[in-house]
Amino acid sequence: MEKQRLVVIGNGMAGARAVEEVLARGGADQFEITMFGDEPYGNYNRILLSNVLSGVQDSSDIYINPMAWYADNDVTLHVGSPVTQIDRAARLVQAANGVRAAYDVLLIATGSRSFIPPMTGLTGPDGKMKAGVFGFRSIDDCNGIIASARTSQRAAVIGGGLLGLEAARGLLNHGCETHVIHLGDYLMPAQLDRTGAVILRTMMEKLGVRIHLHKLTTEILGEDRVTGLVFKDGERLDCDMVVISAGIRPNVEIAHGAGLTVERAIVVDNHMRSLDDMNVYAVGECAQHRGHVYGLVAPLWEQAKVFADHVTDANRDAAYHGSKLATKLKVMGVELASMGITEPADENDEVIQFTEPKHGTYKKLIVRDGRLAGGILMGDISKAAYLMQAFDRDSPLPEERLSLLFDLGTPPQKVTLDEMPADAQVCNCNGVTKATIGACVSGGGRSAAAVMRATRAGMGCGSCKSLVGELVEWFCGGEIEEDPSIHYYVPCIPMAKPALVRAVREQGLKSVSAVFRALAIDGRADAASKPALASLLITLWNDDYEDERDARFINDRVHANIQKDGTFSVVPEMPGGITTPADLMRIAEVALKHDVPLVKLTGGQRIDLVGISKDNLPKVWADLDMPAGWAWGKSYRTCKSCIGTDFCRFGLGDSMGLARKIEARFRGIDSPGKLKLATAGCPRNCSEAMVKDVGAVAIGDDRWEIYVGGAAGSQVRKGDVLCIVTGEEAVLQITGRFMQWYRENAKFKERTHTFVERMGIERARAVVVDDADGVAAALDAAMAASAAAVRDPWKEREQPRTPNQFASLVAAED
Repeated sequence: MEKQRLVVIGNGMAGARAVEEVLARGGADQFEITMFGDEPYGNYNRILLSNVLSGVQDSSDIYINPMAWYADNDVTLHVGSPVTQIDRAARLVQAANGVRAAYDVLLIATGSRSFIPPMTGLTGPDGKMKAGVFGFRSIDDCNGIIASARTSQRAAVIGGGLLGLEAARGLLNHGCETHVIHLGDYLMPAQLDRTGAVILRTMMEKLGVRIHLHKLTTEILGEDRVTGLVFKDGERLDCDMVVISAGIRPNVEIAHGAGLTVERAIVVDNHMRSLDDMNVYAVGECAQHRGHVYGLVAPLWEQAKVFADHVTDANRDAAYHGSKLATKLKVMGVELASMGITEPADENDEVIQFTEPKHGTYKKLIVRDGRLAGGILMGDISKAAYLMQAFDRDSPLPEERLSLLFDLGTPPQKVTLDEMPADAQVCNCNGVTKATIGACVSGGGRSAAAVMRATRAGMGCGSCKSLVGELVEWFCGGEIEEDPSIHYYVPCIPMAKPALVRAVREQGLKSVSAVFRALAIDGRADAASKPALASLLITLWNDDYEDERDARFINDRVHANIQKDGTFSVVPEMPGGITTPADLMRIAEVALKHDVPLVKLTGGQRIDLVGISKDNLPKVWADLDMPAGWAWGKSYRTCKSCIGTDFCRFGLGDSMGLARKIEARFRGIDSPGKLKLATAGCPRNCSEAMVKDVGAVAIGDDRWEIYVGGAAGSQVRKGDVLCIVTGEEAVLQITGRFMQWYRENAKFKERTHTFVERMGIERARAVVVDDADGVAAALDAAMAASAAAVRDPWKEREQPRTPNQFASLVAAED
């Protein structure tokens, strides 16, 4: 049978998904498929552009269909070639590069573009947007914003919807003072009501975002580059960067030119077919069905399935009847679920509401005729799965309405998995149902990671990952196969830590980007893996490590501990908890001079100055004129001590003197996790040395018990006795050797209590004390080299490492 010709205009999420659905129904045997895309790339997940902008993911991580996919599936793709004309009479399309393609079936999936409001001074003499002004819709937009943000001081985002707020989050992460300009009364009107928006605004302002409501931007200032904005009320805002996220407009010009019926978008019937031509279809944001144009991905997937069923004859009766809109997302770090209407529309509508602004929690449900018509969950979305299922299936609700908001009467999770319908959508981003996950498990996918790779469930916003994992375990009857990737040091490099260390040393890889190029899958960078790799490279190379600051967490970049309101805490060094009146007076004077909101004694026997803005950090450090206390990162933190033999009548060893020596030798040593140490002058353990990462307890006659793997935080564990040594120098040697062994072999963020349990105390003794592996001398030398390479990072106040290192505020990282 001669194949028909299927031409798809648009290579975005809707167009590519439609082709996938066609292929899944045997369409490769029915059609020769040709696609045209505006951008010079394969299909990527636009939902994740905000993650790229904020640095959580690299642009290479968000591709759904890389270029090789098209060749593997015999799909002809013309990239960077927008179609400029449709000749319906001749059934022919022509692209901007002159390519012409005939069709039997034509699918228009041109999507939408950023709406750019009319403003004076928007464009330069060349007709393009002025330098420093960006839309937020594509990878190229993202890359441009990131490059500009690295040198910008103050950025403005025009638009207070979801994308605008995500852009603001990204700009904060790049160190820009960030302002959100919004025309409406409150933020995110499509997902929130006024009460929820006020709570969200308060939380954003605590992070440092400035919100401007009721503002219409009329002019962009600056000759060659943006220098500010002018509003309709006459007020101005100075800025050197602008991101416009004021909504979207369907790309329908080509359909207009072809004589198709267009209102807000291309009008289609229940088969996603145009009203004017039986051979022309439209899906996605450029399609209008029963008066609705959908911007969420779940409706796009439903439309793609109906189109594929219809054109492949898999189900000629397949019909699209519209979508009920529900979504889970994260805005500025706040979990949010929204479904249906946000305000009651009928006098008989019932409203159930709970508000706790202090903790950022807001819940509101609108019940109509005993069924859920709409809802907002913010902060606590633990009931989202149950409520979204009830909303989607129009299920009757229990009479006990309080149980809808809190775990008082709704089914427990196990029952929910049993009762969840096969066609229930688990992953909204990629349209994956419970049945699809079950089929993947039956086909051999016996781990959550394998199922996610095969179905893409959980690969969008990530909010459904836990549910996907629970379903995989449920389908497997609890017998999940171990995924080898759980042993990888970082996800993008298929090596456990020892193999990775060998490869890095053998190849002389001294920067994070060099490691990615040489060892990562396809040489692609992974933003989430950067901090772990940076920690490893510092351990291995010391002074020779090539520091790329964007690979470090914000705490490590500014050498202070970020607080939930975007300010920082400063902790100067105080070895063994010992200080002087002069140091105390200096700390007090600094606290008064800089109006420090909170002065707090820490559990590590030091003083914490809390609530200092990022741009004020260098001034505080200069006025303190004390060494950094290293209280911010994955590193040696502190060594507590009791008063030992100098004053205590029970003292058996000089714990204060030993603590000072420990701090002098190991201060600032980077490690996979925090290292908290302590010395105790006798077994009474007043300094809690037995529950520290490393603790030394005096037992008399200059002998010390060395404890390792202790914990006294969210998990409590008494450390194991590693050995008993004689003399303080032996304590220092064994302490350093153990910490180096831990640095070289622990997983990133793995604390010593987990590490010791995983490796076993007998193995620790064999390596560190008995030198069973013959590596003791090498461990000692490596630790000595690392200690010698440590520099006081607070000296960067005199010469910042990056232009915005201490400028403005940034948001906290996970």
